[in-house]
Amino acid sequence: MKKICLVLIASALACARETATNPDAARWEKQAANVTIVRDDWGISHTHGKTDADAVFGMIYAQSEDDFKRVETNYINAMGRLAEAEGESAIYRDLRMKLFIDPDTLKAQYAASPEWLKTLMVAWADGLNFYMYKNPSVAPRVIRSFEPWTPLSFTEGIIGGHI
Repeated sequence: MKKICLVLIASALACARETATNPDAARWEKQAANVTIVRDDWGISHTHGKTDADAVFGMIYAQSEDDFKRVETNYINAMGRLAEAEGESAIYRDLRMKLFIDPDTLKAQYAASPEWLKTLMVAWADGLNFYMYKNPSVAPRVIRSFEPWTPLSFTEGIIGGHI
């Protein structure tokens, strides 16, 4: 009986420490419980959620499962931070992107967005952050935490539109 109690206490402490490490973990877990991701015979993800935000959360999580490096690289490129990952040869590409992308402007646009859109952008960032949280062996190249305003950096109309 003492061994069972010790195992239960150790498990509770481990869970508490994991949640204490990231204060958003409990919120992410709660949202993930509302998401179902089913892969078909070709590995294509089909995401369902109780709300649109749940579906967005699950969709970007599934996309991260498929190729997190590409997802992160799209953001790194869109925000003019490619040189941080790939070195000096990407500086001119970054400078070009910085002509179009200003994080302060994007943050202001996020703040001015309607609540329904903010909810979707938070879900997007949360899905990415939850993926990194659940997969600590995946080492991001530059972005350690995604912010809700970052989807606004895709001004070209497509994700991954390399110019």
